[in-house]
Amino acid sequence: MNLDTETGISVMKIEEKLDSGPVSNVYKIKLHNNDNAQEVSEKLSNLAAEKILDNIDDILEDKAKFVNQDHTKASYAKKIDKNEGKINWNDEAKIIIGKINGLFPIPGAFFNFHGERYKILKAEIGNGIGQAGEVISDKLEVACNNNKSIKIIEIQRQGKKPQKIGEFMLGSQIKKGSIISNV
Repeated sequence: MNLDTETGISVMKIEEKLDSGPVSNVYKIKLHNNDNAQEVSEKLSNLAAEKILDNIDDILEDKAKFVNQDHTKASYAKKIDKNEGKINWNDEAKIIIGKINGLFPIPGAFFNFHGERYKILKAEIGNGIGQAGEVISDKLEVACNNNKSIKIIEIQRQGKKPQKIGEFMLGSQIKKGSIISNV
């Protein structure tokens, strides 16, 4: 959600405070603009599975060097509230894409239209121009605040199954010219 360019895992000793122990090794991966939280989690799990045996051997052989963390650089990641997923079309497109990818699959990024909730599962930035929240194409492209747009690729109506945008638009009430408000 923060549009970070990298993330990673670390091997650390467990202490009573959360994530406060000394660190032995840090492994980083690059993040791509279209990576969502589920894909990043899978990449990190694979990385951890790959690195764990080397680290266990080093720890058991007393070769691992643990370094205390600089706690002044630490930040607490609070639990994500479901309402954080509400899309504000006045935000820049890259912020909205960060929210869509960062909250996938749960709790998800969503908007309301005529009293129904729609979760955007996959989207990309477009170059469409219009009023923030205006549907500017027949393929559910929505204008944002910075002369960019969000092209929705996959969506899920509340209580329904996920759909690719072409299938969704066949029976959708959301048409070109509709305004998706931020309320």
